Amino acid sequence: MTAIVIDKKKYVLIPEKDFQALQKKAALKTKPEKVFTIEEARAHSKKLIRKWAAEK
Repeated sequence: MTAIVIDKKKYVLIPEKDFQALQKKAALKTKPEKVFTIEEARAHSKKLIRKWAAEK
């Protein structure tokens, strides 16, 4: 690991293999998006349409 300074900002250089491992670790920490079944999607969209219609 090597540290360099460019325009008074400090950067760290790491091998690509280590960088890819860090990316994978960060990706695993994110929560997956919720996937609706068709029935859940229809119910959710109807709920939102009713909500939006009530606002107008």
